[in-house]
Amino acid sequence: MIGYTSRGKLESAVAHGDVDAALLIPANYDASLQQGTSATLGYLGRPDSGAQQLRATIQSVAAGQSRSIAAAQLLQRQTGASFASSLARAQAAAGVVPLVQVRLSAPDGTAYVTTTGRFESGASTMLLLFIFLNSLSGASWVLETRKLGIARRILWTPTSAGTLILGQLLGRFALAMLQALIIVFGSLLFFGVSWGDPLGTAAVIFCFSLVGTGAAVLLGSLFSSDEQVRPVALLLGLGLAALGGSMAPLEVSPSTARTIAHVTPHAWANDAFSKLLRHGGDLITVLPQIAVLLGFAALTITAAVWQLRRTVTA
Repeated sequence: MIGYTSRGKLESAVAHGDVDAALLIPANYDASLQQGTSATLGYLGRPDSGAQQLRATIQSVAAGQSRSIAAAQLLQRQTGASFASSLARAQAAAGVVPLVQVRLSAPDGTAYVTTTGRFESGASTMLLLFIFLNSLSGASWVLETRKLGIARRILWTPTSAGTLILGQLLGRFALAMLQALIIVFGSLLFFGVSWGDPLGTAAVIFCFSLVGTGAAVLLGSLFSSDEQVRPVALLLGLGLAALGGSMAPLEVSPSTARTIAHVTPHAWANDAFSKLLRHGGDLITVLPQIAVLLGFAALTITAAVWQLRRTVTA
């Protein structure tokens, strides 16, 4: 635990990620309680699941302390004893009350067998956000090959439409994988992020990149101008990420919201990373999520191939 001498320094430490959360204790905390008055504690936290869990823990501890202090203040008023002796009696009585055991588990009931570091959960969600968002941004390049007549001139050569479409898919897929590699190795080198089982992580990234590839080519083949593509790409990239848990953790959402979130590939990929990073999972444990992501990829790529072939051969 780290102590800070001013609120400003504490807020700066939380904002810059030096600490996940902070507890603000007033300078007159002890004196206020001994005088029978209330004291307010402050809490600062980052917008991630770790800070949410710490907040619940701090609230539980503060509530327990509040009960003992309230009992001590009542004894002090009724008996005229000192606050210290009243508090000792209240704490002694609390010590013989049976405690409730609490076990932290995931929404499906499985236990968290590993603890992620400061950046793990944020790194995986941002990885998915940027793979998909940047893939959709690449839809403009698919559109350019049509607007500038490049696709038409290529088809005048012995090059088939299938080869042209395959080149578009491979180009978008290569950029998605490059984006992923930059985030994975950059976070590993500069922030010490552990990505769990290498095979499991690679499989999830590979499948999610395929989804982004299909979505990008489909989007680029549906519209006829950048003014149409860019707003839709931004809306889908951010909207699906928000719905799928890449901006706020699904663990803190109601069960209905979690169910709705799984219409997006992001939710399934986030579930896979949760297993890999928080539960010590491997490739075998994330096979269900990988299967669903491959289904999303097959759907988007099939639609993209059909629409692009229809567009360039019209």
